Amino acid sequence: MLELKFDKTKCADCKAVSCLVKCQYMHFDRDTARTEWQKVVNGEDSQVLHDCATCYSCEEYCPFGNHPFYLIVERQEEKGILPAPRPITTMWINQCQPIGRFTVGKVEEKAMSFCFLPQFGILAGGKLFEDIAWSSIFGQEFFCNAVYLHFARMSVIRDRLPKVIENIAKQGIKELVCLHDECYGTFTSLAPAYGIELPFKPVHYYEHLYDKLKELKDEIQPLNVKVAYFRNCSARLIPETDHFVDDIFGLIGVDRVQREYDHENALCCAELIRVSKGPEMADDVQKRNLDDMLKAGAEYCVFNCPGCWDSMVEKVVKTGIKPIHMIDLCKLAIGEEQALTPPEPALEV
Repeated sequence: MLELKFDKTKCADCKAVSCLVKCQYMHFDRDTARTEWQKVVNGEDSQVLHDCATCYSCEEYCPFGNHPFYLIVERQEEKGILPAPRPITTMWINQCQPIGRFTVGKVEEKAMSFCFLPQFGILAGGKLFEDIAWSSIFGQEFFCNAVYLHFARMSVIRDRLPKVIENIAKQGIKELVCLHDECYGTFTSLAPAYGIELPFKPVHYYEHLYDKLKELKDEIQPLNVKVAYFRNCSARLIPETDHFVDDIFGLIGVDRVQREYDHENALCCAELIRVSKGPEMADDVQKRNLDDMLKAGAEYCVFNCPGCWDSMVEKVVKTGIKPIHMIDLCKLAIGEEQALTPPEPALEV
């Protein structure tokens, strides 16, 4: 059985308790945080297990890379604490079950993963992806399964992830460009945390975009716009990729506005908070995020995750800020049309 690599001594020696003190959804002073976290470490019931918003942030906050969020998920499942209603959890587990049906392109040693998100099939085109346009994988058999972290079902991940990795390797893939943070985070954070070795190299698509934009630098027309970057929950598993956002923005002439809720202080899309904690908390999180973008003078809101796009795009449009996916932003800089079209502002009734 796969076991989490967790070092209790690191928590015992930790004075900052950053994993909880910095949390934007639970509010602990340092002493209470230390007490509640020790309960989690000891396998006891804790307020943390009941109030966690499953935003992944503590994975980024921990200075030791000790995977506090993965431990929270383990403890929640052990104690039968459901972050989301049981029918929703069951639906997610069933609809993404690997059943032997999947779609592959003309797979070569370098390929890109659409995971189980068809939107990427629309986005990943044009000059930025011409070298791997037909080398792709998609479907339940390649689904990273990290979403079950939100539902306290680490057992599902432990059961399915090794087979997913095996399925990818069977395609002869040596280098996999991950078009979703969740996939890249699974392969570079979650898998190693459980001692799972990879037979291929995962590459974040931001790195791919950055390299392609450098090749196409003579075609770039600086956009000269101010943008708010919408950082999703999965990015917390891989904070080392955040520099690519600024690197890409620098190449295409984009100003990432300074605002309160960005970088490690980012707020998530809150859609799973809506499911687990209710609409009042979710609406407050979303409003604070949008108000912060407006206050900072953002003209565009740049999305990375299709899930965040679906949750927030209409709300962003209503503010007058233009929503755009990172890939489409890069396409605009080289004179290509964007693939995801924002909805028209809805009429107020």
